Amino acid sequence: MTPVAIKDAFTYQSGACTSLGSPFMGRLMQLCAQMPWPEGAVTDRIFAWQGDISPRGQSVPLRLAGALHALHLNGNAVLGAVYPPQDASDTVLWDAVSATLITEERHINAWLDNAPQTNEVRRSAVLIAVGHLLSARFGLPIRTSELGASGGLNIHWDSYGLDLNGAEFGNPAPVLTLRPQWSGPLPPQTPIEVASRGGVDLHPLIPANPDHALRLQAYLWPDQPERLTLTRAAITAAKTPVTKGDAIDWLADRLALQTGQVHLIYSTVAWQYFPAEKQAMGAKLIAAAGAVATKDSPLAWFGMENDGGERGAALTLRLWPGDHTINLGRADFHGRWIEWRSIA
Repeated sequence: MTPVAIKDAFTYQSGACTSLGSPFMGRLMQLCAQMPWPEGAVTDRIFAWQGDISPRGQSVPLRLAGALHALHLNGNAVLGAVYPPQDASDTVLWDAVSATLITEERHINAWLDNAPQTNEVRRSAVLIAVGHLLSARFGLPIRTSELGASGGLNIHWDSYGLDLNGAEFGNPAPVLTLRPQWSGPLPPQTPIEVASRGGVDLHPLIPANPDHALRLQAYLWPDQPERLTLTRAAITAAKTPVTKGDAIDWLADRLALQTGQVHLIYSTVAWQYFPAEKQAMGAKLIAAAGAVATKDSPLAWFGMENDGGERGAALTLRLWPGDHTINLGRADFHGRWIEWRSIA
């Protein structure tokens, strides 16, 4: 791996973090791009990395950031002196990180082995809105299937509240409340009933496992305490285990329609990572199930996914019977803002 490739990958990640509201991560990633790295096993490994290390590939910058944040969360004193809420200079921050790359090389190398795994609970804001929409449209309990569920924090979207400028949605006794910047019409307030729920992931995390809970928190960003607070609340409420397996193979066994329920299949920034052949297979299976859907056993397929647009993710809902595709608007990848469209 050339120094130019290292610089480019960390510079790109710096810009992404800054645009997503983390100036500290923007600084840290930019320092990784510009400053001389200390000699040692971590530096040697990263500079010898094979393949695409950027966020578009193996996300090495975020692997490193997660390893460092995990140390900070576990009370590392060196990082504690320079990580938020501390306000260290660039020189002091880089000196602390450089020292940590040497003293904590075993920990960091272990974290570099695995791709980042997040479970952004603020994405549940759009799921709550979709749940209200489906309840109003069909008047039926909802059975859910989440594809790429990670630790299952967004399987429990119906346990959360949604505050839209003082208007309350979601669970009336929420375990946490989401407050995105919302524009557009409000969703209907028809009560939501989830009859059953499930989720699948190739590498599921178990929130009750302390190591897994740390992983869910470490890939959040140190200067965004609200995300940590929400994630910790969601971890305590996560009771449904995520099935380990291929998403489309798992879904194939869940597509039989049930009278008196609407089946909601959904993903939030996950579908795009499935292999192309699996995407094609999944779309075909879902459409086939939709073709036999009725008003008493409807099917809904929702995605909050990157469509290459300039801002955030597209919110797309496909409904059967009738095979209607509805553009519900756009949302920030981390759920900070939602631009909702009327479906009238």
